[in-house]
Amino acid sequence: MIRILIVDDHMIIRRGLRQILAEDARIGAVHEAADGPSALRLLRGEPVDVVLLDIALGDRDGLDVLKNLRAEFPQIGVIMLSVYPETQFALRAIRSGASAYLNKGCAPEELFAAIVKVAGGGMYVTPAIAELMAQDLRKPVAAAPHEALSNREYQVLQLLAQGRSVGEIAQQLSLSANTISTYRARIFEKLGLRNMVELAAYAARNQLVPL
Repeated sequence: MIRILIVDDHMIIRRGLRQILAEDARIGAVHEAADGPSALRLLRGEPVDVVLLDIALGDRDGLDVLKNLRAEFPQIGVIMLSVYPETQFALRAIRSGASAYLNKGCAPEELFAAIVKVAGGGMYVTPAIAELMAQDLRKPVAAAPHEALSNREYQVLQLLAQGRSVGEIAQQLSLSANTISTYRARIFEKLGLRNMVELAAYAARNQLVPL
């Protein structure tokens, strides 16, 4: 039986996933956590085979939580779940140690396939992610400036490039507008940008937002 931990800050998502998981006889105990610290505390006391981790956890970035999980529990498989398309975060998630990256809109059959693969110690790679990985291998060796951004800065960069206002991003990420403004200033500095027009052009040139 595969033991699961669901980490998502929305109770309705956790309960929905729990109901889906209950449909498969291969799934054993299912635990829930609303944030990274709670997830780590639970993992220290409960045996878990696979973690289903939301990429956006309010005031804590899911990719940062992933790094903490990997550092303390390297043997546990982690499946990142996201509403964002693969082009935005899949490669970052895999580089950070995720065993799979799935969109929350995926079919239950795909979720179960990923869980079984990851529980067995493997990686589950969708065709879309396989193509992204192939494209990444063909890129020049020199890293692009945005690769130096933190995971949260990268997330804010993409939301800004999509035309979201500071206030909208703050609400979506459960952060203050001042914090988002600070991230924006750091992004401008690290990428050598002066304004939003240049940011939008940079994001389009580097294919950081979906077409």
